[in-house]
Amino acid sequence: MADGQTLGNGALITQTFDPYAVRAQFPILSRTVNGKPLIYLDNAASAQKPRAVIDNLVAQMEGSYANVHRGLHTLSNEATEAFEGARETVARYLNAPHHDNIVWTKGGTEAINLVANGIGLSIEPGDEIIVSEMEHHSNIVPWHLLRERRGAVLKWIPVLDDGALDMAAYAELLGPRTKVVAVTHMSNVLGTINPVQAITEMAHAVGARVLIDGCQGAVHAAPDVQAIGCDWYVITGHKLFGPTGVGALYGTTEALESLPPYQGGGEMIAVVEKERITYAAPPHRFEAGTPPIMEAIGLGAALEWLSAFDHGAIAAHEHGLLLRVRERLADRGWLRELGTADGKGALFTFTVEGAHAHDIAQIIDRYGVAVRAGMHCAEPLAKRFGVTSSTRASFALYNTTEDADAFVDALIKAREFFV
Repeated sequence: MADGQTLGNGALITQTFDPYAVRAQFPILSRTVNGKPLIYLDNAASAQKPRAVIDNLVAQMEGSYANVHRGLHTLSNEATEAFEGARETVARYLNAPHHDNIVWTKGGTEAINLVANGIGLSIEPGDEIIVSEMEHHSNIVPWHLLRERRGAVLKWIPVLDDGALDMAAYAELLGPRTKVVAVTHMSNVLGTINPVQAITEMAHAVGARVLIDGCQGAVHAAPDVQAIGCDWYVITGHKLFGPTGVGALYGTTEALESLPPYQGGGEMIAVVEKERITYAAPPHRFEAGTPPIMEAIGLGAALEWLSAFDHGAIAAHEHGLLLRVRERLADRGWLRELGTADGKGALFTFTVEGAHAHDIAQIIDRYGVAVRAGMHCAEPLAKRFGVTSSTRASFALYNTTEDADAFVDALIKAREFFV
């Protein structure tokens, strides 16, 4: 990618990006699968881990592991410093005002459930929650639980044929009974990048709170939660090149303070007596029990590593891979791409005429290419596009032009099985 290239949004790339140098930092990418070099294109499901994260986790286990907070001994103090330092790293990555705006969770799903459970106590029958047709089940089911348990009404923002949200329809859905708008930053199926700042402003105008699911969007560009203006923003570690079992919830100070505790236990309390309990202030109010210590510190290491790159250059590189795949597969009457909205992320989700998505994925795997097949935890979206399953290739910063070509070559060969 040459210096000075511009993206579709007009952003100027100021740094050359070398995916081959990045790729060399991922040990797993040197292995073979079925006798072929591994071509890993399942990044939207989970990303691989760089040497910096692997070494960080090993160093913790070998030299500095202990439980955090109140230990008073050297190892505990070291672990606490690293643990809280990772919280500060997440805050910087999201441009949160303060590290106390960051709550550790075990992933994006728990973060959304934390918010939904807290809000649920104030939901009355007939109160409205708006989600979109493109949401991951993690941002649907927690709100369905409020429909079942509290009588909330779910309203759905339609998705247009190109995969963009129908913003005019969204405006019509908003009203005096709208309590929450919960929308993904980037679709895990379509790649659509939603106008989350506008979505937030429109929701706030009617007094609703806004949760943004950033599990996909935060990977390809560092979000600015203050510019977005949302009440809550959710990320998960394993998609951000970090460990599994850890995520984070950003919340404004007011939004976090408005929520009751999610779970009870150690750390989330200030005082425990026989007659009463005084809860800790956020974020610790929501971090009952021993947290994912090594995982949180590992996520901090992943974000430090990721922040060293020019995100504009990464986006341009990934978009170039998507364009190459599209160009090579253009005018193939047997292929249907799902999601073609302007400015979409580097996801290529498709169906093949006369072939099941699972069969396509399994045949492609014979050539060492890892892709995902199914409904991608987005059943309402699959029904919207009239499909029962699809195959998804998702690109990351370590993928190369050769990876894109290997995927296309394998797909064309897979298609031949069904002709």
